[in-house]
Amino acid sequence: MSAPTLPPEGASLLLEVKELRVSFGGQPVVHGIDFAIQAGEKLALVGESGSGKTVSALSLLRLVQNAEVSGSAILQGRDLLKMSEHQLRGVRGDEVAVIFQEPMSALNPLYTVGDQIAEVLQLKKGMTPRQALAATVELLASTGIPEPARRAGSFPHQLSGGQRQRAMIAMALASQPKLLLADEPTTALDVSLRGQILDLLSDLQRQHGMAVLLITHDLNLVRRFADRVAVMEQGHLVEQGGVEAVFSAPTHPYTQMLLASKPERNVVEAAANAEPTAPVLETQALRVSYPVPLPGLSGWFKKGEFVAVQSADLRIGTGQTLGVIGESGSGKSTLALAVLGLLPYQGSLDLRGSDWVQARKSGQSRALRQRVQVVFQDPFSSLSPRMTIEQIVGEGLLVHQPGLSVAERRERVVRALADVGLVDDPRRGGDWLQRYPHEFSGGQRQRLAIARALIIDPELLVLDEPTSALDVTVQKQVLALLQRLQQERGLSYLLITHDVDVIRAMAHDVLVMKDGAVVEFGPVTQVLQSPAHPYTRALVQAAA
Repeated sequence: MSAPTLPPEGASLLLEVKELRVSFGGQPVVHGIDFAIQAGEKLALVGESGSGKTVSALSLLRLVQNAEVSGSAILQGRDLLKMSEHQLRGVRGDEVAVIFQEPMSALNPLYTVGDQIAEVLQLKKGMTPRQALAATVELLASTGIPEPARRAGSFPHQLSGGQRQRAMIAMALASQPKLLLADEPTTALDVSLRGQILDLLSDLQRQHGMAVLLITHDLNLVRRFADRVAVMEQGHLVEQGGVEAVFSAPTHPYTQMLLASKPERNVVEAAANAEPTAPVLETQALRVSYPVPLPGLSGWFKKGEFVAVQSADLRIGTGQTLGVIGESGSGKSTLALAVLGLLPYQGSLDLRGSDWVQARKSGQSRALRQRVQVVFQDPFSSLSPRMTIEQIVGEGLLVHQPGLSVAERRERVVRALADVGLVDDPRRGGDWLQRYPHEFSGGQRQRLAIARALIIDPELLVLDEPTSALDVTVQKQVLALLQRLQQERGLSYLLITHDVDVIRAMAHDVLVMKDGAVVEFGPVTQVLQSPAHPYTRALVQAAA
């Protein structure tokens, strides 16, 4: 374990953690780590899933159920780990606030976001309901949410992922804490929003002298935001120091591995004068709209219209990847749902000579669906927790190839697990079949999701943020798997992402969307190296 890097002599020490140990049922998961945070400092705690970084941070406030915690955490002369529950309630949300990773589960679905923020202000600051409402609108406005007064009256499910995270940040900052524990605060956000949130946190930190303990696996974010970095591996703090020093000359092999885990491009490039491959998917003037209520009496008689995708033209050749990039609300996920036949659309959508409208009329939608499959962003929520791996991966065979026997279907399932690297030898893969999704890591679950999609031999895979929930090392492995499968099977990918590095590593062409419109389209090298549209330039610069 590396020695803790303390603040400079004479600096105001806000929090000093010594010999922090966390166990569950006698099994240690954090092994005596030491670190310190100066007032007004930004410290990043970095590591892969399971390294113990989130457990370490939340254990300081005893927010981890059934955890056995020992050591000391001195916050301005008081040991947080020796406080009573009543004393800790005065610290939580007031002196120390938390931004949780997943705002949809952290926010109460039964109350508006304004009510939830106002509750903090009334409890911690003694404001009246009217004062709290006005302060809530100001807080939401400071996080960049459009129409903050209207959004204050919205429920969490009525906001986008980025807006929910901003509301969570507004709630955490309501009491102007001395220390902010930010647990992956930008994981669900696109690159430009990440930059805005980081700039916001930096501004607030400077204005109020607030310290930030940032928990993340995003090294680009650490480089841009933090003053110091502490690296955790399997419950041990293996290296810490100034960001520039650690990133330029890492001493521990694990830190070196994390810094070397940037996605690598490994795709088959088309020859300079080669004829374009036959399109698997081609759209012309594709348009998707939703009915919306109109205000006033006119809303009683007719509906308005919100256009989510406007006149999108795109083409994906055989064995090619089209990357679609844009901010939250740009229309990229709506475009993916239309391609999957899950939303009505206008215009032309051609899938190897077929489209969803014709397929439904002729009763061929099941056959067409076999050609197009999807891998979702979060494998934990997209895999049924009540089904075994054999049932999950083999479900497509029951629908599309019902004539297979149980033994034949099981053989295909094991072969699919081997194809995605979960089983070394298909002859010994039966041990995996009766397990459930919760028994696997995040990277393994995403491989299961890919196996489920591939088992019916589709031609086109829609990849909806397939690596955004994964650590950098696991992300690199999954992208390498997708690259290999594309080369072996001639698969085509529609890749939806907000990660410019993933687009650079995977895509042949890239389509940039903003407010439902396609603002730029072309070969990935051309668009990312010499972007023509100001919005594309902003995305590329934000990812640098």
